[in-house]
Amino acid sequence: MKTTTKENNEMTRKYFGTDGIRGTVGQAPITPDFVLRLAHAVGRVLKQTEAHPTVLIGKDTRISGYMLESALESGFNSAGVNVVLLGPLPTPGVAYLTRAQRASLGVVISASHNPFADNGIKFFSAQGTKLSDAWELAVEAALDEAPVWVDSPNLGKTRRLDDAAGRYIEFCKSTFSNDLTLKGLKVVVDAAHGAAYHIAPKVFHELGADVIAIGCSPDGLNINHEVGATHPDALVRSVKANHADFGIALDGDADRLQMVDAQGRLYNGDELLYLMTDDRLANDEVVPGVVGTLMTNMAVEVALKKRGVQFVRAKVGDRYVLEELAKHQWILGGEGSGHLLALDKHTTGDGLVSALQILQTCVRSGRSMADLLKDVTLFPQTLINVRLRPGQEWQSNLAMQDETKKVEAELGDSGRVLIRASGTEPLVRVMVEARDATQAQSCAQRIANTLSA
Repeated sequence: MKTTTKENNEMTRKYFGTDGIRGTVGQAPITPDFVLRLAHAVGRVLKQTEAHPTVLIGKDTRISGYMLESALESGFNSAGVNVVLLGPLPTPGVAYLTRAQRASLGVVISASHNPFADNGIKFFSAQGTKLSDAWELAVEAALDEAPVWVDSPNLGKTRRLDDAAGRYIEFCKSTFSNDLTLKGLKVVVDAAHGAAYHIAPKVFHELGADVIAIGCSPDGLNINHEVGATHPDALVRSVKANHADFGIALDGDADRLQMVDAQGRLYNGDELLYLMTDDRLANDEVVPGVVGTLMTNMAVEVALKKRGVQFVRAKVGDRYVLEELAKHQWILGGEGSGHLLALDKHTTGDGLVSALQILQTCVRSGRSMADLLKDVTLFPQTLINVRLRPGQEWQSNLAMQDETKKVEAELGDSGRVLIRASGTEPLVRVMVEARDATQAQSCAQRIANTLSA
């Protein structure tokens, strides 16, 4: 099976990428003047359909969050939009509260798993879902227009929701089965010095677990630094040192999850997605299909199909997984990076809710993650990045096409080829997956050689 895709889906948008607007703080567009204009533009778009909009603003723990929060607040108020400040709160927490508070819009100040010097702005609809391309284009059109400051009597007001964290903690706990408990389990929780630092330990503790917290001491500069879902070595070490039963690592805005078992083995999002599905099947729930991405390990696809569950691959990015889920009216999907979706529990990917789904699976079955995954052995993957020469047209390379066909014939149903262009660099990424690691490496190199010749 071969899929070739050229990943450049943002050509019609000037500022918005696949997950809001992101960049280095102090460089366009992540500057206070632009962010003020952005909020003003968003406010004007909101007021086209609502006379008195209210937006919620949450953030992670980056030092730049203070500056950007102030700019957003001023921009919204200047357009006649009321603001509710949530303080540090995970991205999925903002999505939940936007829906629960019947707000017009949710705004998150975060650059997710990026280093502290980056930041970004992303938005959620009143239903707690990602917004459409059409909405983003409307905002960009408004950015090109001169601002229209409302007069003093019509300025927006700002207040703070003091119990935002507590409300979100209760929501997370509500997604865990009422007849189960985490009593007797020792759990290491790593919040990446990010938005869940004051929330994640409490969620698991209040469900009965003995919690050891790491990555829960943010200073504005240490978010994602050598901790969290993108640096799971710290979690592995802590689980082993504390003889814990489980380890849970989130990223800076807590929408991404990695987990570790008592032996210190790390489980990625592909394996966790299978476990979430397995729990539904074990409880006689109907799971018609699951959505992964072009990068999802083939072993998961094979294992799900054996159990009668359809598997569809979306483009890389959780918004594309969501689009496929909506198209098929399914509820479970995710990425190997740990963005997992259970749409009967939440409208967006949530690291805490996903972790609770996995723990629920293990507690209810009385089995370990390793035992539950004993029939799912991940296929070795080899990824080779080939740098393109200026003007090189790789897609029409006949030698590459010929070699790819030979590799596909050799792999048969026991592997696959994925060739895709980078959306940010002049690179072509050649990935081969096979049951045998040596074969995957050899086949990927053969294809890569035709592009670099």
